Formats: sequence, C-alpha cells, structure tokens
Amino acid sequence: MSSELDARDDATTLTAPDSGAHWSQRYSAAVMDTFGSPQRVLVRGEGPYVWDADGNRYLDLLAGIAVNALGHAHPTLTAAISAQLGTLGHVSNFFATPTQVALAERLLALAEAPAGSRVFFANSGTEANEAVVKMARRTGRRRVLALEGSFHGRTMGALALTHKPAYREPFEPLPGGVEFLPFGDTDALEAAFAQDGEDVAALVLEPVQGEAGVRALPPGYLALARRLTAESGALLALDEVQSGMGRTGAWLAHQHPRLGGGIRPDVVTLAKGLGGGFPIGAVVAYGEHAATLLGRGQHGTTFGGNPVAAAAGLATIGVIERDGLLAHVRALGDQWRADLTALGHPLVREVRGEGLLIAVELTAPVAAEAASRALEEGIIVNPCAPSVLRLAPPLILTAEQAGQFTAFLSRLPHDLGTEA
Repeated sequence: MSSELDARDDATTLTAPDSGAHWSQRYSAAVMDTFGSPQRVLVRGEGPYVWDADGNRYLDLLAGIAVNALGHAHPTLTAAISAQLGTLGHVSNFFATPTQVALAERLLALAEAPAGSRVFFANSGTEANEAVVKMARRTGRRRVLALEGSFHGRTMGALALTHKPAYREPFEPLPGGVEFLPFGDTDALEAAFAQDGEDVAALVLEPVQGEAGVRALPPGYLALARRLTAESGALLALDEVQSGMGRTGAWLAHQHPRLGGGIRPDVVTLAKGLGGGFPIGAVVAYGEHAATLLGRGQHGTTFGGNPVAAAAGLATIGVIERDGLLAHVRALGDQWRADLTALGHPLVREVRGEGLLIAVELTAPVAAEAASRALEEGIIVNPCAPSVLRLAPPLILTAEQAGQFTAFLSRLPHDLGTEA
C-alpha cells in the first residue's frame, strides 16, 4: 500500500502542504499565462465557502462563474459522480449509456421541447455554441446575427459570435457572415430582417448578457425576435450557458415571464450550472428541423455525453428539484436586490438582474478595487466590467450569507478609487 501512495504522490506532486505564495510561484512557472496571476490558491470547498492554501475562508459569490450551482463538495453530487466513475467512466460515442440517455430526456422535458427534439452533448459552453454555428451553416444561408456586448465563447466559431474586440482581433480572420446589432434595439432588429431576411441563417441571443454586465434583453425583444425569425425561416438560438439551469429562478431564463414570456426557441445552449462543477455542455434542438441539421459525421466530440458528466447533470437537476431551489432563487434574488438597492449607497448606480444572477453597477470604474477589498474581507465577487460587480453564487446560498455582501457594500468608502 505504501508504494501505491508514494506513486500517487509522485504523480500529483502534492507531496506536502504548501503556502499560497509557493503554489502561485509554481503556477507561474508551469501554467500558460492566459488568465493572469491567480488571486488565491484554493485547496478545498464546502457549501458556499472555499479555503485557500493559507487556511483563509471565503464566501464564494462567483461560484466558478455561475458553475457551482450546488456549492462545493455537495454530498449528493459527489456521491453520484463517484458511483458512476466506479461503475463505468468513459465509453466514447460509439456506445450509449443509460445516464446519457436519461439526461437528454430530462433536458428535453425541462426545456418543454416538442416531439422530434434532440440533444447534442459537448464539454463546455463554447463547444455548445460552436455546434450552433455549424447548425446555422447547414441551413445554406449566409447571415448570422448576434448582438453588441455578446459573449458566446472563445473557440473560433463561437468567437465569431462574440462581440468584444479584445477577444476577437488577435485571431482574425474569423469565420465570416456574422453581423452585430445594437443591444436591445428593436428597430435595428426589424431592419436586419427587412432586407435579405431570407438569407438570415440564425439569430443568436443571450436572454441575459452576463459578461457584458448582467444586461437582460428588454421586455418584448425576445417575442419580436421569435416572430421575425419564424417569418423568415431563420433559427432563433438562445445562449443560456450562464442564465440556464435555474440561475434566474426558472430552469431556462427565457421561460421566466419577465425575460422571455413563454416563447419557444429553435436552439438552446447550456453548460456552466448543468454539471454543478463537472464539465459538460449541451445543445437542445427544438423540433425535427433543428434536430436534424447536423447529420451523421458532421459533428462530434470525444467526451461529450460522458456518463460521469451525465450523472453529474442528473444529480444537479435532482437536487434543484428536491430542495425547491428554483423558488428559493426567485425569493432570495428579489429580496437581495431590494436590500442592496435600499442601502442607497452613493457609489451604487443600479442593482439589476434576475434570480441569483445580479449586477451591482457602480458610479465609477472601481469594480476591480471593490472586488479586491471584498476578497480581503473573505468574499469572492467578480468585476465583470470596469464599473460592474457580478454576483452569481451557488443556488443554495442563504439570506444570512447574502447579507454578508450587503454589509460589506454598506461599508465601502463613498470615494473609493479617489480617496487620499
């Protein structure tokens, strides 16, 4: 036994406890510098809390960017993953597994998809959106419409749908045919379909733009998008990678009365919260037409539909249902936004969002400084824009835990960023 443990230690190099500073030094020497220096080295988590290598505890209000829907080390999710990996871990897509089939059926039911609908499994949100780009190309049409401020991923096809120049420009030329429309502008949307609307392959939208600062599409926009795409024969594809799987208090954001009002899209992409922390992505294609755009051999994946990932997805959905987390997210989100607004803090311009996808927009571009101060006080938040703090905590967050951030915000200096 001792030799097995020694071999394991050699393989992982986790030979002894170490400080955060030392791990950061090793990180810089061994990991590509695509994300910048890590803010902390985290070693374990439990519920909504994580601990760093120096023993400090943090309330995690980012949840791995809206991924850890059930928090950290949830016993049901851990047991499901362990049981599946101990039974059957990976089989390739030459074979099927019961967990893969069961998760596809559950997603179709949650999406309220009609007969003939199908699911394609991927490993991430960007891979799911990559499949949407190929589905659009299979229509034989040239134009794909997306919105300014959009973020759909960083692989080449998904990047072509992502608006931010800093992400796009180093990798141009990108796949062509994408046109960006002003965010939430119904006149621009109608104009885009008024001319050559029959050449629009797909309109790709996020019901709530997370990366751009948690911006929800205005009321009526999705309904107009559905009408115009239906009239022209284009696909309406909704990127619910961040907003899906209960994040807004509905299984999918477009099902929320304030966001989508009951429209039925042609395609929805999912990832982040779907696996509760285990990597998985999915494309839900509504109806026979969308579900058959990609034929045999026209798309693929090595790990998509992996039985362990599928077991994680089933467990996550099961806990959300069992523990009534959709209603909890709606109630807590409404109260939290009201509490944050009621502070009347002069540094806060607006509190917005839906469910537990919340933005605190500041009156100055000091979000990074505010997030740094929060981290020093043991709270993890995300400055997703220069003046916007994003809150996307585990769905299990309690009102008392949410109150810790409210109290922190109340103490934030009114002249943050300009104080002497």
